[in-house]
Amino acid sequence: MTSTDAPSKLRLSRLPTTRPTPFKIVPDAEAMANLAGELDLIDLRKLRLEGQMFPDGPRDWRLEARLGATVVQPCSVTLAPVTTRIEAPVVRRYTADYSVSDEAEAEMPEDDSLEPLPEVLDLDAVLAEALALALPDFPRADGAELGEAVFAAPDTQPLRDEDVKPFAGLADLKKRLES
Repeated sequence: MTSTDAPSKLRLSRLPTTRPTPFKIVPDAEAMANLAGELDLIDLRKLRLEGQMFPDGPRDWRLEARLGATVVQPCSVTLAPVTTRIEAPVVRRYTADYSVSDEAEAEMPEDDSLEPLPEVLDLDAVLAEALALALPDFPRADGAELGEAVFAAPDTQPLRDEDVKPFAGLADLKKRLES
């Protein structure tokens, strides 16, 4: 990806430690088309990541930014194009003391913004990850409804959603018990 105002790769050891370092990443059309393909988007119309890198203690860094994007995804019900405007904060804390558990199962840390301290921070990768996390999981076109599909073998009564709800028959049972 290319940037309009700053390099997309920051060597953290060369950043000033007395003041924040601003950045603004605006990918070109080719980079946006590639990213749209990777994320299975119909279109990616606008995209930017703008923020600052702050020194956070003697060796750590904090990224605070704002992600802006206009994406077009297929509706999860009808496959019609759905346009979504995304405005989301992006916060990452890069710490030298970050440790990863070697266990097969590890608990998620309370602070999900913690990351290991890289030598070089790739802002394009941060942008791509932030966009992937901010995308709607199940975009839905206006008026699109899932509805109910009912299937049954010939000469049998179909089983509906209401029939399999665990408390659906309690009202009938209560009436029968009161009689």
